[in-house]
Amino acid sequence: MIPLKDVHPTRRPPVLTIGLIVACVLVFLVQSSRPDDGSLQSRQAFICEYGLVADHLLNGEDPRSDACQRLNERQNRFLGLATSQFLHADWLHLIFNMLFLWVFGNNIEDRLGRVRFLPFFLLCGAVAGLVQAAADPDSAIPLIGASGAISGALGAYLVLYPRVGVWTVVLPFFFLPFKLPAWIWLLIYLALQVVYLGDSAGGGDVAYLAHIGGFVAGALLIKPFLVGRGEPPPPSPAIGPVY
Repeated sequence: MIPLKDVHPTRRPPVLTIGLIVACVLVFLVQSSRPDDGSLQSRQAFICEYGLVADHLLNGEDPRSDACQRLNERQNRFLGLATSQFLHADWLHLIFNMLFLWVFGNNIEDRLGRVRFLPFFLLCGAVAGLVQAAADPDSAIPLIGASGAISGALGAYLVLYPRVGVWTVVLPFFFLPFKLPAWIWLLIYLALQVVYLGDSAGGGDVAYLAHIGGFVAGALLIKPFLVGRGEPPPPSPAIGPVY
């Protein structure tokens, strides 16, 4: 189920949303420019060093750790909660995450304001990473991707804009776009994460628990983040034809 756009225009350009997309693309280009040979300068080493490794995060340094975790241990154990959000496994992973961020993140930035949006986004991603790490605290496999933080934006969208229409396609079943209320779209998204989490065949290498954790974090944190911020102004009245 792929979102194409929503029908809730923003009041100003989503500078931070665009900035996050640009940052993720640039980091991926740096990552992809490295050799694929398993050396200390390889893309694999880059992911190991800056991904989120649950064993290092929760248990600290371990002299028995493997080569990947030893690279991760070169950095502060909590740094991966942030840096892992800007790493992606491949182009498809990056493109779909950035599409979701663009469709839903720009409205959350517009409502929160630029000062509050970035800490909200990163905090949701950090909570998502912690939830995934807590489920498998001895894992030495790096967790990467912005999807936990983006799921936080989706959770916030459900709270703030449940009735806004979202144009979507369902591949490979429905190629023609159709519009769903955001609350239906987002609850389907959350339900799919729960289904895939419980389906060992569908789990694969996707951190569905991080998606769920990020979504719940966004839904719970959006109201506290809005404390002290006034309601948005009403839409400008429609302007008739000008002759």
